[in-house]
Amino acid sequence: MNVLFIGDVIGRPGRVLVRHFLPHLVEKEEIAFIIANGENSAGGFGITEKTAGELFDCGVHVITTGNHVWDKKEAVSYVAKEDRILRPMNYAPGVPGFGSIIYSLKNGLKAGVINLTGRVFMAPSDCPFRTVMTAIEEIKRHTNIIIVDMHAEATSEKQAMGYYLNGSVSAVIGTHTHVQTADEQILSNHTAYITDVGMTGPALSVIGVNVGQIIEKFLTQIPVKYQVASGKGIFCAVVIQIDNETGRASAIKRLMLHHD
Repeated sequence: MNVLFIGDVIGRPGRVLVRHFLPHLVEKEEIAFIIANGENSAGGFGITEKTAGELFDCGVHVITTGNHVWDKKEAVSYVAKEDRILRPMNYAPGVPGFGSIIYSLKNGLKAGVINLTGRVFMAPSDCPFRTVMTAIEEIKRHTNIIIVDMHAEATSEKQAMGYYLNGSVSAVIGTHTHVQTADEQILSNHTAYITDVGMTGPALSVIGVNVGQIIEKFLTQIPVKYQVASGKGIFCAVVIQIDNETGRASAIKRLMLHHD
């Protein structure tokens, strides 16, 4: 099966890009399963039932998140009941929501998705390395197809997770920094890996935000309320080819598509 993982969707521009590119990509790349990181889909910070619904209506099957998942107050109750939206599973016990899912596709296949957050330069959380193994053991009772979203700041932590899970999961996909890296590869034990899949949102921006605001913040250090940039868009994703039975990845391809 071919899996499409869409990089961090930024506000309305990102949602528009998903709606624009997804139908063509599904047909061209023969996509069976679609994952998108949607933690910034609502105004560039957070997620709401409305913005998540737009992504689901476009054909996204599972939405992963990260450190911005609670930025919109309404997300707490919504994420608590919607198992297709994941929050990092290494958050503290008792935190609302789901850290993983076993998704049943129409073709009869099942695919597991796990959401993790890093700890380097990030808010405190439980150890992602120790936490993830419990979820993998459970999911493997149902399917060998497992995709991990490693939402982290440090490239070293993402790379370490890739090697740590090499052979245990189908793919480790890095998110959070919004800048696509060029290190996509199939690791030695058939796990697909990329340090960061990139973002889907305004191209002329600083990680999705208005350029002038970011420069002003660096110059003055005075806090400002960031706004999502406008203008031309960029759609970042990866396509992963995975064996239906073994869960082994055989190919990973980066996508960076531009739209006026």
